[in-house]
Amino acid sequence: MPENTAAEDLVVVRNLRKTYGATVAVDDVSLSVRSGEIFGVLGPNGAGKTTTVESIAGLRTPDSGTVRVAGLDPHTHRGEITALIGVQLQASELPDKIKAREALQLYASFYPEPRDPAELLELLGLTKVQDTPFAKLSGGQKQRLSIALALVGNPRIAILDELTTGLDPQARRDTWELVRTIRDTGVTIILVTHFMEEAENLCDRIAIIDGGRVVALDTPAGLVDAARSEQRITFRLSGALADETVLTSLAAVSTVSTDNGRFVVTGNDDVLVAVVTTLAAHGLTPIDLHTEQTTLDDAFLLLAGRNFEGAN
Repeated sequence: MPENTAAEDLVVVRNLRKTYGATVAVDDVSLSVRSGEIFGVLGPNGAGKTTTVESIAGLRTPDSGTVRVAGLDPHTHRGEITALIGVQLQASELPDKIKAREALQLYASFYPEPRDPAELLELLGLTKVQDTPFAKLSGGQKQRLSIALALVGNPRIAILDELTTGLDPQARRDTWELVRTIRDTGVTIILVTHFMEEAENLCDRIAIIDGGRVVALDTPAGLVDAARSEQRITFRLSGALADETVLTSLAAVSTVSTDNGRFVVTGNDDVLVAVVTTLAAHGLTPIDLHTEQTTLDDAFLLLAGRNFEGAN
């Protein structure tokens, strides 16, 4: 029988640990995924993201800790978990000559109540290439087919691992829209990525994993708010500023510096208004003014002590 779990928690991971020889891949990871959300697992390559989600899918056996999916242990209830979870893993490959339609029909035959392959081809925009051999599909079409294969078993959860790696910017954004569409059909999505922009655009909540540990878990906005400490503005001036203390003396300003003729000013949330008003009082206008807001990248830098976009 399934163990009791919170009504909104479809996946619960507690104190997960997994090693490969002397290498600790996952070290005491705990997280939960709510039904109906897009849950991001974000981190640099080698952080332990894939090992974590493969343990959820029952593809890895943890050394210690517990994993429950809809209250079930992925290993002692392997058959039920296979029906509950669809998985799109990194570098999914098919025989070169198999057609998109044939692949979906083959995978559908593995399940007692599969989704209609023709319906999935339409949903994922693959109907026009359904008779195209796998080797001749574009990178974006291959990714869409891999998602279709993850969904053909009619799962409650879809695990999408590094979904848009290698895609061009337009194909990446098209895939984001597809992920939202899938979530809207009632599928809970666990999205593994190392792209900050992808996580920030798609995910309801994000677990940031680094060094095999969860270093933060919150909504994208919550992570950014936790990292926000000051605002930064840059500008050139319409004339000469006789004395920088005009700016440094402002209560809202923390620092003032110049870089090739551009002023760089940091301060609290009132810094922009304070600087612009003060400059106007001195007959000066800020030109080419830019404000820089705290981003998810800044949040990771604060939490893990490094920037990981594209890291190995």
